[in-house]
Amino acid sequence: MIFQNPDNIGNLHNYTALCDKLRENGVISVINADILSLAIVKPPGEMGADIACGNVQRFGLPMAFGGPHPGYFAVKDRFKRKMPGRIIGVSKDADGDVAIRMTL
Repeated sequence: MIFQNPDNIGNLHNYTALCDKLRENGVISVINADILSLAIVKPPGEMGADIACGNVQRFGLPMAFGGPHPGYFAVKDRFKRKMPGRIIGVSKDADGDVAIRMTL
């Protein structure tokens, strides 16, 4: 089941109980969360979501620029080998640490 936080009218929710109920019934939970909302609400992983994803365009290029637009996609350990993707490069971040870039 996929749900978003905040919802379509801007309300923030704590989906912990829903994620627990879904897990009890063998249903995978996905929370599509606005990245900035995570500064004030419980993150999807702490709510028990199996998968968390979202758009982080607000920290990247403006929509009118044409893209590409950044996003995030995270899974619980049991799903990490099922994620689509391939490593496309290794670079260094601003602190000189190795950074691996991946595309899905």
